[in-house]
Amino acid sequence: MNAHHIDYLELAVTDLPSSRTFYESAFGWSFNDYGGMYAGIVGPDGKDENGGMYASETPVAPLPLIRTADLEAAVAAVEKAGGTITEAPYDYPGGRRFIFTDPSGNRLGVYQPAE
Repeated sequence: MNAHHIDYLELAVTDLPSSRTFYESAFGWSFNDYGGMYAGIVGPDGKDENGGMYASETPVAPLPLIRTADLEAAVAAVEKAGGTITEAPYDYPGGRRFIFTDPSGNRLGVYQPAE
C-alpha cells in the first residue's frame, strides 16, 4: 500500500442521481452505490474506488483524502506540523478517518482503510 499520498477525492453534489448520470455520460464513469446518499467513483481498473460523491444541499470544495497505514500517527503528525483537526477520527464503512485544515485553511482528510 502506498501511504501518504492523495488517492481519493470526494465531491459534494446537490443532486446525486443527475450527477451520476452526468459523469457516466461525459466520462464513462461507473459507481458503487452506498444507500442513495453516497456513490463511490470506480477507477479505470473497474475494481478500485478513487473518489466519491455525496448528497449535499450546497456544493463545497472537493475533499482530498490522504491514505495512511497509521491513523493515530497521522493525527499526531498533522497537529505537530501546525494543522487543526476539525473532525476527530471516526469509523465509516471503509475504515477510519479524520478531517483537518492546514495552516492556509485548506480542508483535507486522512483515512486508514479497513483491514
